[in-house]
Formats: sequence, structure tokens, C-alpha cells
Amino acid sequence: MKAKVVVDFALQFGVKIVFNDEMLVQHDGRFFLLNSNVKSFVRDGFFCAGVFLGKVRAGKFFPSFNLLDMLAKYEANRIVVDKKAGWLFICGRDVFRNSILQVYGKIRRDGHVLVLNEFGECLGFGKVLAGFEQQKNSDNGNGRGGRGGVAVVNVLDVGDFLRRERGVQ
Repeated sequence: MKAKVVVDFALQFGVKIVFNDEMLVQHDGRFFLLNSNVKSFVRDGFFCAGVFLGKVRAGKFFPSFNLLDMLAKYEANRIVVDKKAGWLFICGRDVFRNSILQVYGKIRRDGHVLVLNEFGECLGFGKVLAGFEQQKNSDNGNGRGGRGGVAVVNVLDVGDFLRRERGVQ
């Protein structure tokens, strides 16, 4: 199964996703999802085609934001953050407990969670820290959880590309 690495990544967010192996193409460690029309034009040695899902480098899978957006549309483990936290997250910062507006799915310690803004746009994903469970239980009726420190450590955000490009001039 070509899609195993992508399927395994999706499972980290509680999403069981299935791909038609004939429509998934792997080239140089990169995974692309194609439709039948595009697939008929793809030849050996292509650079990019269809929807880029991510790449494997040194045995580790790095997702594309296309894939993260796809996962966010399912019942993935995800959090919604306020406007300020959304901005800070795309600047590479972590998410604090008191900036979480809503929690969806089964969030567990050391698991991964998608981070969405209040408009439902996926900003990236992070790793849940210990204590997140207690934060959910101490929300005082407002859904925001208790006050305190970092709840989710930033792993990848949409600002990553711009930060990398800033170093190249």
C-alpha cells in the first residue's frame, strides 16, 4: 500500500482516511493525489501533479498544508484558537491554554492536534502537552479551560515557509 505513510499520519489526528492506490502517486519520496484525468498525463520524472500530500525525508513524513486542510474537514482532533493566538501560532509560537476557544476529538497527552482559527482555517498542527486533559475539565463553563501555560507546542504552521524564505536573500 503506497498510502500507508499518509494514512498513518492521519491516524495521529484520529482520522481514518482511505486513498485509492491507483490515484496516489509517489515520486522521489513525495506523495501526490491525482484524479483520472490528470493521471493520464503524468509521465516518469514529473515534478508536480495533482494535490501534493507531503514528503518522506530520512524516514519521517512531512505533511503538506493540502493534507492538513483535508484532515481538518474530517472529525480530526483539533482545537480552535482566538485571533491573537492564531496570529502568534503562524509566527511560530505555541498555544496557551487560555487562548483555546473549542476542543474537538479525543485530545491526548503527547498526541497531535490540528490548530484552526475562528474561521475554521487550518493554521498547522502541534503536539499536546501534559495537563491538557485537566485544562478541559477546569473550563469553568466557558469552554476555554483553565489559565496557565503552554497547552500545544507548535510543530508546523503556515508561516513556516515565509520564515524559511526570509533567511534567503
